[in-house]
Amino acid sequence: MTSARSSSRSAGGSGPVRRAVRGLGRALHLPFTGTARGIRKATHAHGAGESGLGKLIELHAVNGAGDVMITIALASTVFFSVPTDEARGRVALYLAITMAPFALLAPVVGPLLDRLPHGRRAAMAGSMLARALLAIVLSGAVVSGSVELYPAALGVLVASKAYGVVRSAVVPRLLPPRFSLVKANSRVTLGGLLATGVAAPIGAGLQLLGPRWPLYGAFVIFMSGMVLSFQLPHKVDSAKGEAKALLAADEQHLHGPRKEATKQKRPGLRTVGPAVTHALFVNASQRCLSGFLIFFLAFLLREHPMSGQSAAVSLSIVGISAGAGNALGTAVGAWLKARAPEIIIVTVVAAVLAVAITAALFFTAALTACLAAVAGFAQALSKLSLDALIQRDVPEQVRNSAFARSETLLQMAWVLGGAIGIALPLNGALGLGVASVIVGTGWLTTVRGLLAAARHGGQAHSRVA
Repeated sequence: MTSARSSSRSAGGSGPVRRAVRGLGRALHLPFTGTARGIRKATHAHGAGESGLGKLIELHAVNGAGDVMITIALASTVFFSVPTDEARGRVALYLAITMAPFALLAPVVGPLLDRLPHGRRAAMAGSMLARALLAIVLSGAVVSGSVELYPAALGVLVASKAYGVVRSAVVPRLLPPRFSLVKANSRVTLGGLLATGVAAPIGAGLQLLGPRWPLYGAFVIFMSGMVLSFQLPHKVDSAKGEAKALLAADEQHLHGPRKEATKQKRPGLRTVGPAVTHALFVNASQRCLSGFLIFFLAFLLREHPMSGQSAAVSLSIVGISAGAGNALGTAVGAWLKARAPEIIIVTVVAAVLAVAITAALFFTAALTACLAAVAGFAQALSKLSLDALIQRDVPEQVRNSAFARSETLLQMAWVLGGAIGIALPLNGALGLGVASVIVGTGWLTTVRGLLAAARHGGQAHSRVA
């Protein structure tokens, strides 16, 4: 009897302890599980979970987090760790070795994806796996300074750009019912921006432990991205009802065998409207400006940082300004819901041109940060407006191809801008004057066509359908 009472007391005493331990475990676990559930609820809202768009948003967030980890590790190796002149030579070499081959490969990426539409999930997973393995290669190269650094960086960049092209072609396949393409791309872009903002300070913290640690983090992130890629719906790989898009305004812009082939297969089916081509060109000028500002300001602010600030802090201020502008532009684009995309493009790019000219004439650190913010805002809003025009004016059967090819062109424009930024002398007024010319060329050569297209509304779709 005594033994039974003792056992009962022991059991009764251990019960509250067990409950307390379980409660403590739940309390410690809740911030992580609660955050994960909140993120999943946001990414899967309004039918995005059922269509598969939510999984793509999560995958794009993983992509952004992994890329920023590698960027932090490489920046410390080829930029901040050596004197300015040597750093400029290293980055110029990096640009030549990594960008030039991609510029040569870029024209074939879009057509290659047209021929391999059934491998989109595998292509995205392959991009993630390649970057994961190359991150391990880079983890040794950043310490030893061996020659593997640049070829590995080349592989990372090409894999990242290839992912971007495939992702652009995948989004239209995953649209929920009554979901615009602009809204879908806004969600995907915001997911990537938020993940980049979270991963950047984590990567900086890992960098304090040693240059290898951000690359180890990138390895883990990209391996999870490979798994997520195969969790996308099978319809991503389906090419049913698709055809190839030809980025020409109309039949009169075609030449040679392509013109004859197009005539034989319903003239206009494989073309896009003039509004799309004008919007694509002005978006290319925005991407070119983005590449230019990244490289030019990186060296300019290192040599001439903002008053009272270090080079790293100056670059951080400009980078945060550009990121905030991009996030705001994405949010505004989703709110506008593709209303008058031609007018939006003309207006925001005119604002960038005005700020760029002002910054060139009255060069100050504040105006430079302002230009970065306005350029980020305009780039995001212009790209979403281009998406809206493609959805409006391009036939559904060639829409996926049009996205892939347009994204390839935009990536090449970024490469060109980066090359210009590296080549210029470190003179602030001169550099921002060149920035004005870049954005002005895109705006002045397209404003008339975009305004004309806006007056005609969506009539271009009936012509190309």
